[in-house]
Amino acid sequence: MISSKTADWLIPSALIALAAIPILAGTVRLTALVSGGPISESNVRFIASPLPVTLHIVSVILFSVLGAFQFAPAFRARRPDWHRAAGRIVAVSGLVAGLSGIWMALFYAIIPADSALLQGFRLFFGAALVASIIMGFLAIRRRDIVNHQAWMRRAYAIGVGAGTQAVTQLPFILIFGRPFIGLGLALMMVGAWILNLIIAEWIIHRQTTPAYQILL
Repeated sequence: MISSKTADWLIPSALIALAAIPILAGTVRLTALVSGGPISESNVRFIASPLPVTLHIVSVILFSVLGAFQFAPAFRARRPDWHRAAGRIVAVSGLVAGLSGIWMALFYAIIPADSALLQGFRLFFGAALVASIIMGFLAIRRRDIVNHQAWMRRAYAIGVGAGTQAVTQLPFILIFGRPFIGLGLALMMVGAWILNLIIAEWIIHRQTTPAYQILL
């Protein structure tokens, strides 16, 4: 059993570490957008229309980092005011991340490395992120804390999917020297989202046991 004090730093640290690669990649992309280049096949669409991708990157960073501290049990208990204030920012940033992701999937050109199937997955999980946050908001309005936590865990699992995608693709890149493209990329990315949701559902299920309630 992990003590609440240990979980207070261990859980947020692990979640931020998971999101570190996409946060770094997003920061690099934002820097390229501000400087106007270098222009490549993969980023010309972003330079031509920078607002959606900028909103997406900034909102995902806020969602990933602030959201990680929402799962620190003792900190949440000590600072319920901070938990509520940060939760509002997390919810809004999650909605912006999901809606901007949907916009990009619909209106940005599909580059050769992507596929229509991957765009479909992005649309589905973007909509699922938005829906989960709305369900979490409606639950807390009813004072239904259990369902609020469950829906926000699902939302966070979807929102940090890019981190899991980076981790699962890294061994392939190290071995073969190139990333997945086309169908392989689509399956690898949807697999990461599904893995995150399986873990989230396991945590939600374990929440019903007294021992796990001490942890989370």
